[in-house]
Amino acid sequence: MELNEKLKALRQERGMTQEQVAAKLYVSRTAVSKWETGGGSPNLDLLQALARLFEVSVDELR
Repeated sequence: MELNEKLKALRQERGMTQEQVAAKLYVSRTAVSKWETGGGSPNLDLLQALARLFEVSVDELR
């Protein structure tokens, strides 16, 4: 499973919207959408923040 698929699955499992994820990470909803569709990737700081948010390791996201 690719990063974009993992992010979307984790978000949906936790019942969160893209807007909620974006607000917690101080990014735009568009950024979250791009990550989930494979149109871009979060930088290392945001990848770490996503791991903390979803309570998984960075390695699990990769």
